[in-house]
Amino acid sequence: MNPDDLPPVPPAEVPPEAHSGFMARFRNYFLTGLIVAGPIAITFYLTWWFVTWVDGIVRPLIPMAYRPETYLPFGLPGAGLIVAVFALTLLGFLAANLIGRTLVDLGERLLGRMPVVRAIYRGLKQVFETLFSGQGSSFRRVGLVEFPSPGMWSIVLISQSPSVEIANKLPGQDEHISVFLPCAPNPTTGFFFYVPKSKIIEVQMTAEDAATLIMSCGVVQPGSDGQKKIAALAEMANAARVANTAAPRPEPAKVD
Repeated sequence: MNPDDLPPVPPAEVPPEAHSGFMARFRNYFLTGLIVAGPIAITFYLTWWFVTWVDGIVRPLIPMAYRPETYLPFGLPGAGLIVAVFALTLLGFLAANLIGRTLVDLGERLLGRMPVVRAIYRGLKQVFETLFSGQGSSFRRVGLVEFPSPGMWSIVLISQSPSVEIANKLPGQDEHISVFLPCAPNPTTGFFFYVPKSKIIEVQMTAEDAATLIMSCGVVQPGSDGQKKIAALAEMANAARVANTAAPRPEPAKVD
């Protein structure tokens, strides 16, 4: 038989496993890079935004003779933030001694005589003292409340008991407590309401873990380790590479 009379042998086709293995590795590597770079990029962006925001407020208050750009050929980001930190520290030091307390009391008495400003100042002062004193328990405990309908549970931050005037107006004999229900994915907004203490299921979770759970819409669960997820993705990519390498290649067609 003349070899020229034989039908042409079709080229060997690439098995679909090789293509899917490459795409799986590419996807896993991409997700791994996204998990590593995403939080870092967002953290740097938010930090840069905060620094520039503080600089924009403090820099106009600094005389030109004391600004770094007066003596440098470029601006120095964060100079306003450093000045603000030292200024607040100095203010706290002055307010801690006798003269400082006297001046603060005088300022509070002046603000207490202004009808509208008085309510705003007192409310903000109580909020800041509660959040930054480090002694209170407001928003440091996390609980579950049946909301918005029976059978559906929402995470809440437990605050303080209501005042006597409000407690006397609340129906029922149960003791009530105020809670804040953050909204996802922005935990700075939400609902504030009073709920009976018996209706709250307190959970062993920090407020930071609760905020992370809410911002991620349940994707990041408390106690999960991001590095373990990255390692798992890397193992999946490596397993796909090994499987693709170990896959038997098709033998070429034999000609009789």
